[in-house]
Amino acid sequence: MSSLLLNRLSRLCLTKQPALGVKKYLCGARFLSETSICRIVRADHCHYSPRDESVSKLVIRNVKHGSDEEVLEKMVPTELMTGAGTIGASHGWVATLKERVVCLQDDLNPRASDSDPKRISLPRLETLPHCQTQLVTNVAMSSSSPEDEDCILAVKFVGPQLSLCRPAEKDKKWVNIRIEDPGFFNSRVMYSKRDKMFSMLDCGGTHIGYWDLEKHRSCNLAFCSYYYTEFLQSELQQLSKCYRSQHLVEAPTGETFIVKWYSDVRCWKRFIVFKIQEDEICSAISITNIGDLCIFLSSKGEPFSVKASL
Repeated sequence: MSSLLLNRLSRLCLTKQPALGVKKYLCGARFLSETSICRIVRADHCHYSPRDESVSKLVIRNVKHGSDEEVLEKMVPTELMTGAGTIGASHGWVATLKERVVCLQDDLNPRASDSDPKRISLPRLETLPHCQTQLVTNVAMSSSSPEDEDCILAVKFVGPQLSLCRPAEKDKKWVNIRIEDPGFFNSRVMYSKRDKMFSMLDCGGTHIGYWDLEKHRSCNLAFCSYYYTEFLQSELQQLSKCYRSQHLVEAPTGETFIVKWYSDVRCWKRFIVFKIQEDEICSAISITNIGDLCIFLSSKGEPFSVKASL
């Protein structure tokens, strides 16, 4: 999983990759609101457990202070550090999927217990007609812990299905939503604290879909017009040849950003960040400074943003 820290946006206009760019799985995460942000660097294999599972020591780095790597005594299943080991992460919890059962785990939280890791298994998934529940784009949670009474977990599958579940409920059940617009079939889900809704950006980056937290229904598609400032037409034409991924991110202030991440087969090329203006017409305007913010992106984790000065 690639995880990159976007800090002081002007630096991202450089042609070289940011110094904090790494290619590891579940690399950047804020595990608790009162703790500093840690980047998981790797897991060093130590031994095999009595159940013949590979166990490793977690290696982390404090993102804010840029400290040296810290090898923890904490043991984690090595499988969680592989590309196929997890289906996503949110608020420091990773999600796994085996035999149609989603399990939330806190193993990769450096502050969590390795002798008594938390496991929250959810009911077996139900697959809607003409959908699949094996390939997942990502997961998102509405609060920092699945043990919170009002927490809702969203799992977005490749294709039309979006599944929601309250992990803390005694009688857990999935609420499955069929998304009719094919533009959202490969989209990533995020939770908006401001709107108290799950939202997704369509593949073209022009529509944002919102799904109500309580009624669990699709509502309000807002069309976004893009305005590129300080970019030459030749630059935009060159970027159009690159692979592009798009990420919807909400700041602690409630502001919403769209990050377009351009790359080719060799390396990272450029980030372009747009701030969404929600007036009578929804528009997204490119900006060159995100102020006192850090934005974290990853291929599986839920994107998030925090104040850089924390």
